[in-house]
Amino acid sequence: MIVNDSLLYLSCPPRNKGRWAGLWGISYGGLLKLVTGSILTVYVVFCLDDMMVLMDKKYPPRFLYPKEWQHLTMFILLTLNGCVDVMSRNLLPQRCVLLEKGSLVLTFYVLLLLLISHVQDTTGIELQIHYLLILVVFLLMLVLTIELWTPDTFQLLLIEAFLFLMMGSWLMQAGFILYRPVTGYPWQDDDISDIMFVTTFFCWHVMINALCLLGIYGLSALWHRCHCPSLKLMGSKEAPYHKGTVGPLYKLLQEVEQSEKDEQALLLSKSSS
Repeated sequence: MIVNDSLLYLSCPPRNKGRWAGLWGISYGGLLKLVTGSILTVYVVFCLDDMMVLMDKKYPPRFLYPKEWQHLTMFILLTLNGCVDVMSRNLLPQRCVLLEKGSLVLTFYVLLLLLISHVQDTTGIELQIHYLLILVVFLLMLVLTIELWTPDTFQLLLIEAFLFLMMGSWLMQAGFILYRPVTGYPWQDDDISDIMFVTTFFCWHVMINALCLLGIYGLSALWHRCHCPSLKLMGSKEAPYHKGTVGPLYKLLQEVEQSEKDEQALLLSKSSS
């Protein structure tokens, strides 16, 4: 972003630039989603003794393992989103950013529905953790939906990165709180101080992730200013197909400048005559 907005959506390099040139065009994010989602899907299927049975054989039949099936659905969504990213970046003739954004938005819509249903039978610490996670997912869903119409807005992209950081760090924190507490003692659902400290930890995550994002931005800006002053020109040449739209304010400024030039030329002609 510091260098050039066009660096956000680099096109795949031509295949005749060398044996290893094609590696730069691989969608590493899509591959990571695809591999991680596939591994987690297999793990959920095989972690149970009876291999994710949908319904029991009793009468009347009942659905089994509702949370595990929801986890499986989430991981399948992650895998499919990775497939869309890889297809858009490496298989289609021209990268379709709108397709990638739309797939990601749809994933978060479904994820939000699953998380709301996921907390139906939870209480105490687990409920508070999931409520805070739902808040982050909801905000991400709103930001990603708005980006479908304004994909190049710097502020939205910055908020998106921050919310993804929040989602990832809070999921790791939730795993330690629920399954492997640092103290070795489980958190108590009937202790109001434990529930309050869950929210306090979430606020600490907000501050730490904001500082992390600020530090990355500051170091990148310093590195670009000191060592890579010509990278902006290179970036604009690497992605000629992606051009930011000219805003109405910029057009208005151009019109004002042109009118001022016309007035000055008219005054000069009158004075000379």
